[in-house]
Amino acid sequence: MYIDRIRINWDKIPENSYLTRIGSICLLQELRFRRPVTFFVGENGVGKSTLLEAIAIAYGFNPEGGSLNYSFSTHDDYSELCDAITIGRGVRDQNRGFFLRAESFYNVSTKAMEYERGYGPMYGNRTLHEQSHGESFLNFIKSFTKTGIFIMDEPEAALSAQRQLSLFSRIAEMSREGSQYIIVTHSPILLAIPDADIIGFDQYGIRYLSYEDTESYRITEMFINHRETMVKELLGE
Repeated sequence: MYIDRIRINWDKIPENSYLTRIGSICLLQELRFRRPVTFFVGENGVGKSTLLEAIAIAYGFNPEGGSLNYSFSTHDDYSELCDAITIGRGVRDQNRGFFLRAESFYNVSTKAMEYERGYGPMYGNRTLHEQSHGESFLNFIKSFTKTGIFIMDEPEAALSAQRQLSLFSRIAEMSREGSQYIIVTHSPILLAIPDADIIGFDQYGIRYLSYEDTESYRITEMFINHRETMVKELLGE
């Protein structure tokens, strides 16, 4: 593992910080990572992306995303939680990996073209900005050929269902080869990756979930199997 645990020292967080009012994480002291793939799941606004971002920054990644050698800033908007986190590092090479955020991928792809020229077979033989958002996002992820630590915030946001299946295969393959993934997702497709830990966030804290216990699965399954009934209810008929 690249990260085997994190610890949070709440004494470093001001008492009036909004972080102390996030129920999912305000009582969290330590979180261990047991498997190569870990998913954070839960409703919008429960703190999963806040924790993921803080882990990435504490590890050494640029807040807007990129590899460990990316250094740029277009908008500073991250919490002080990263200053309170101590990373428990594993035995693997700590200098490989990437932090990906769907919301700031345009800025990261721009820097990729500056740093790495962003063109060639690894990117689909077109610059990242010449491709659709989904195409460039998936080609960018596929360009990671070496094992490392990959921290991703809602990578499915840019992808069709078919390309989520491609990402599924890529994550499964790379994790078997030694990579570690920590991912915030709402995708029932990605959550089905075998042997992954799924950690649910809600107002009461965090807990481990089975695939079938996630809202992403339950709501999708309910809608597919009872579509007509749910549509009528949603339309108030």
